[in-house]
Amino acid sequence: MKQLFYICLMLLLVACGNQPATKPSNQNKDNLSDSALLDEIQKAHADYMITGAEPNSGMAYERIHEDGDYGYDDPTIITTGGSGFGIAGLVVAIDRGFISRQQGVEQLKKIVSFLSRANRFHGVWPHWLYPSGRVCPFGQKDNGGDLVESSFLMQGLLIARQYLNAEDATEKKLIDDINSLWHAMEFDWYTRGGQDVIYWHWSPDYGWEMNFPLQGYNECMIVYILAAASPTHSVPADCYHKGWARNGGIRSTATAYGYPLVVRHNGAETTGGPLFWAHYSWIGLCPIGLTDQYADWEKAVKNHALSNYAYCVENPKNYVNYSDSCWGLTASYSVNGYSAHAPNNDLGVITPTAALSSFPYTPEQSMAAARYFYHRKTLLWGDYGFYDAFSTTARWYPHRYLAIDQLTIAPMIENYRTGLCWQLFMSCPEVQEGLRKLNIKY
Repeated sequence: MKQLFYICLMLLLVACGNQPATKPSNQNKDNLSDSALLDEIQKAHADYMITGAEPNSGMAYERIHEDGDYGYDDPTIITTGGSGFGIAGLVVAIDRGFISRQQGVEQLKKIVSFLSRANRFHGVWPHWLYPSGRVCPFGQKDNGGDLVESSFLMQGLLIARQYLNAEDATEKKLIDDINSLWHAMEFDWYTRGGQDVIYWHWSPDYGWEMNFPLQGYNECMIVYILAAASPTHSVPADCYHKGWARNGGIRSTATAYGYPLVVRHNGAETTGGPLFWAHYSWIGLCPIGLTDQYADWEKAVKNHALSNYAYCVENPKNYVNYSDSCWGLTASYSVNGYSAHAPNNDLGVITPTAALSSFPYTPEQSMAAARYFYHRKTLLWGDYGFYDAFSTTARWYPHRYLAIDQLTIAPMIENYRTGLCWQLFMSCPEVQEGLRKLNIKY
């Protein structure tokens, strides 16, 4: 099964655009080929996690503002979920030669050492941490374990574990240390006493008061995959079927902008949610050929991206510059604060990660967007690649980054180019067992 999966994966990557798209205009005004352009984009965005990392932990800052204006926000806050995406990007940086293997391994050692000392709650990290390793509350009652962000983090760590060489003593020690963190995550605790659903938060001060059961569909599918895969604190398959899949209620017959959504998008049932839903759980979890009784997951994520693209091309609100090369709605900074941009919440803000992290699903459309953004480097590009978001309509071009947007770009582009992160994560024996347990075929 495993060998067949990889054969099918590579054949499909070749058929669907494994090599950069070749179009008549595949050279830009700077004479960069598609391949060279993708190299530059991946390197710059991965660098947020490398030269831009918090020095004590090796982890990713929640935000980096090149304008120096953080308002009331603490610029030293570390993100757990964003760091998981960054770890996947760190592996990409090693594999592409952006950094040496030794440099990457040393940063991974620093990260894993920090995580072993940091506050955990039944083996689960909080949404944010201070550089000391102490919890930084995401909200008054959100000062404990955040299982979703921690699952994004563990997804990245397992990708790294599979990349490491068990024949090397230093890397073998790092593999063992990652396994210790993985085995300590008490997914079963987060069923709140054995319910058939997993809960997002638990706090030592507020218990279950956040009261957020994870029911599909949104960004959280990876939680159920890891929970089923856990070799030490696994949850029953019923949690996936009755909780996440809502006893079949996750299925959808809705069509958005010409594309069947396949699954019911929470709060956006007829339009599709923000595009990060098609990215965060899918950094390592490969949707190609992934099916269960509820969905063809490849079709679900691809149609989500295509419907988002089609909406921007249609541009029903007539925002300036929305087009077949300027598109992408997802959660990001907005003209006023932060917002989960989507067709049902379109504020005239384009977020580059929406199109760029969709490369595996929409290669031609994403390449057109990459060209469009890159041609406007003077407005949109800084030390760590494309800035988080912009609005031509509002003439708003902030020089600011958010880790959760920056750090999905390098690994998702790599999944388009070679399938690296998908191959590594799907090679985990525990993940394979978890998928079989949930009757998910791949």
